[in-house]
Formats: sequence, C-alpha cells, structure tokens
Amino acid sequence: MAWNEPGGGRDPWSGGGSDQGPPDLDQVIKNLQTKFGGVFRGGKPGGGGGGGGGGAFGSLGVGIVALVLLLAWLAVGVYIVDPAEQGVVTRFGKYERTEGAGPHWLPYFIEDVEKVNVQLVRNAEIGFRSAGGSRGSVGNESLMLTQDENIIDVKFAVQYRVKDAKNYLFNVVDPDLTLRQATESAVREVVGKSTMDFVITEGRSAVAASAKDLIQGILDHYGAGLAITSVNMQDAQPPSQVQEAFNDAVKAREDEARLRNEAEAYANDITPKSRGDADAMREQASAYKQRVVSLAEGETSRFLDILAEYKKAPEVTRQRLYLDAMEQVLSNTSKVLVDVPGGNSLMYLPLDKLMEHARSSAGSASSGEIPGRVRSPTSGDDDFRRQRDNMRGRSR
Repeated sequence: MAWNEPGGGRDPWSGGGSDQGPPDLDQVIKNLQTKFGGVFRGGKPGGGGGGGGGGAFGSLGVGIVALVLLLAWLAVGVYIVDPAEQGVVTRFGKYERTEGAGPHWLPYFIEDVEKVNVQLVRNAEIGFRSAGGSRGSVGNESLMLTQDENIIDVKFAVQYRVKDAKNYLFNVVDPDLTLRQATESAVREVVGKSTMDFVITEGRSAVAASAKDLIQGILDHYGAGLAITSVNMQDAQPPSQVQEAFNDAVKAREDEARLRNEAEAYANDITPKSRGDADAMREQASAYKQRVVSLAEGETSRFLDILAEYKKAPEVTRQRLYLDAMEQVLSNTSKVLVDVPGGNSLMYLPLDKLMEHARSSAGSASSGEIPGRVRSPTSGDDDFRRQRDNMRGRSR
C-alpha cells in the first residue's frame, strides 16, 4: 500500500505512526532559537537550563561578543588625513589637538575629528555673482562713494585659503561671510579715500593692493584663520545711468592725449632738425671766418715780403708786379692783341672764333662728313686769311 493512500502506511513527515499534518513554521523557528540560545544562556542545546558545563559555555559566548564589539570600536576610530588637509580633533565638543597628514586613531564616541582643506584656494565675489557663465551685478555691494563725491560701480574678486584650521572652525561663526563683509568694508574705505578718475584709470592696482592689506588686517584681528592670496579689481565703471556721458568724457580725454602726443612728436622731430641746421650754419660761419682771416693774413704776409723785395730792387719788383697783374687779367680773356714794333696799329687775333671754328670742325667730323672734302669759303674764313696775311706783311 502506498504511503499516501488513506489509512495506509506511515507519514514520512511525522515522528510516529499516527496521522498528523506538516509541522508549524513558528514552531521550527522557536526550536532553532532554543538550540542556539542555550550556548549563550548556559543551558544545554536540548533546552535544559542546568548542568555544570553550561556556565563555561555561556561565559565564552559573552567574551566573543565583547571582543567583536571591541574590535569594531577600535576599527571605527581609525581615520586618514589627506596631505592637503588638517584634522581638528575635539573631545566632547572641546578642541583637543590638530592632526597632520597620515593615518590616525581616536576613541570613537569620546573624540571626533573634522577635516579642513588648508590648500584649497577659495573665491569670494564682491559686487557681482558668477552663475552659469553669466555675471550678475549686485548693486548694494558694488556701488561706492569716492572722495570727490562721485558714485562708482566697483567689482572685486578675492582669493583666499585657510591658514589655521582651529581658528577657522572655532573663532568665528561663519568665516566666509566674515571675509565678504570685511572685503566690502575695506574696499569702501579705500575707494572713499580716492578720486573717481584715479580708481577708474591708473589706480586699479594701487586700490587692490591697499584693499588686500586692509582685509588681511581685519581677518587677523578677528582671528578668522584665513589668508588672502590675491585681490583683483574686475571692473570699475560709473553707474549705468551716466555711462554714456562718462564715455563721452573719456573719449574727449583720449583725444586730448592723442593730440598732445602728436604735438610732442612733431616737436621732437622739428627741434633736432632746427638744432642741426643751426649747428651747420654756425660751422659754416666759423669756417668762413677762418678762411677769410687766413687769406688776409696770407695777403698781408705776401705784401710784406714783396715790400721787402721792392725796397731792395724797386724797378725789377715793379716790372714783376706788372707782368703778374697782366698775366692774371689776360688769362681770363680769349682775345689777343699783338703790338708790332715799328708800327702804329695793333693786330687782332680772334682766338675765340678760331676755337669755335675748331669745335665746329670736330663736330662735323663726328657727324659723318667725309675728310678732305672742300668746303665753301665763308666770311669767317676770309677774315681769318686776311688778318693772317696782314700779320705776315707787318712782320716783314
């Protein structure tokens, strides 16, 4: 007979031969709890509570649990500080010490640690906010009054870092907000001592440097634990309501500077030339003076020499002076007058005509005339032959 037939064989799930249903799940779980719980309660695994061996078994379980809890507590207290950080340890909320980079341990639930990045360069924006690549102006921060009672729109960016983690966490409630307020106060003080033109034009770097020193002094006075690395003036303009008028004034100032530069360039160009011309004229006058003086001295010396010779031989010297004078006079003329002894007329030699005739003959030869060709007589040639014959007759 099959075991699952009614009234037939035994049920394999039952402990005996009587018919019964499957065991209850709650009862199975309870039986397991009883077996394992006896180890820690000192009872037998079967559920009994007495026996000498049960106490030792329970003490072992408690020790294991305590050891596990101790190891977990020790493991939770291990922490690592990065090289760019400082770990500020507090004991029951009070500052205890500052840990450097590396692995450290603290008793958990007694001490706590807060890590501060002291190498991170933070940024604070005064007068504007950069969000999503756009820059929005903050009027209550950027509008400031200058010394000459003008309103100016100034925007600053401050870079800073934490130099003392303890002061950063405990001396000031909100160090970053304190920095913003100190920056705004310092910038307003520096701008209030400067004129509008100075801040907008050449005084940007000076204003930023003065503001940096003043901000650092305020933070050190408060003990905020912050160090300013740089202060940059992003923009300095008049308010938008008067921007166009200010641009016109700036353009006029630039035109003035341009014209002044052009005038200075012209003056720098013409002045050296004028000085050079004056120096050249001065040198020419000096050279002319020296030449005239030298000629006069030479003439004087020559005259004195001639005078000495004249005193020695007056007739010879007079004849020599006459010949020299005639030589100088006649060397500048092309006409020659010949005085024939024994006659009362002078022979005239037109050397200028002869020279002109020679030049014309050379020109005609170069132009291609055939040499040896007989030319027709001209009036000039006739005059020349007539005067030549006359000269020969007089000489005989």
